[in-house]
Amino acid sequence: MFRHTKLLQFEAKPERPDPYYARKLQELIGGAYGEMTVTMQYLFQGWNCRIEGKYKDLIMDTATEEIGHVEMLATMVARLLEGAPATATAEAAKDPVMAAVLGGMDPQQAIVSGGGAVPADSNGTPWNGKYIVASGNLLADFRANAAAEAQGRLQTARLYNMTDDPGVKEMLKFNLARDTVHQKQWLRAIEELQADGLETDIAPGALLDEEDQTHNNTIWHLSDGPDGNKGAWSTGEDRIEYLMDPKPLGGPGSAPKPDPELYATYSPTQDAMGTVKGKAQSAVNKLT
Repeated sequence: MFRHTKLLQFEAKPERPDPYYARKLQELIGGAYGEMTVTMQYLFQGWNCRIEGKYKDLIMDTATEEIGHVEMLATMVARLLEGAPATATAEAAKDPVMAAVLGGMDPQQAIVSGGGAVPADSNGTPWNGKYIVASGNLLADFRANAAAEAQGRLQTARLYNMTDDPGVKEMLKFNLARDTVHQKQWLRAIEELQADGLETDIAPGALLDEEDQTHNNTIWHLSDGPDGNKGAWSTGEDRIEYLMDPKPLGGPGSAPKPDPELYATYSPTQDAMGTVKGKAQSAVNKLT
């Protein structure tokens, strides 16, 4: 839709330039939970989806919308950078600390992209394809999608409180709303997968009879906190048993003798108590 009409999904006009905030806004573009991540995540999930119909259509509809969100944010960043780096440099000159980072502006925005957005986060770290989840299992993927939208909305909410620019706030209000509905849609889609009999509560719903039946319904109390067993997960009919005093099931985790050509530190004569020389030195240290 956005490619054909050449129109933004929502307006992206700041009231005034702000190169410092433009750098912050980069997190919503190229951060781990930014719009580039969900765009590519949904695209690959859609392309990898083996079921034609409602699930694939939902994924691809959302993926296409997220492309529009990248466009909106990139446009907003470019408009926030209007007059930079000259303006930013002049302001930075008043403060040596700020000057050290070009007044808070990402130098890449000036040097590489000519006053525009870059595919990076707010620290300038390039976006990475490893951020995306596209496993082919729709239950696992939809849960990851709901989590990604939750993290994205959280960061958008934080950025909303970091500006007083009315134009920026209006765009972020729209982004907040879309992150809300995307969370709702993925949670509903998870319910639909189960209602259609395609998935169960556990992903994947396979090998449940093969797994160790002794350990598939227990939580191990391994921290100092005493209240983990007071949650709903450990009460009621479907409770998960909380083991308050679990015992190790394996032996010592000693690594085997290394390959000599790897030059890992190793001594065949040293045991758990240390070498003779080491014990002698320890005795000397105690005396002194």
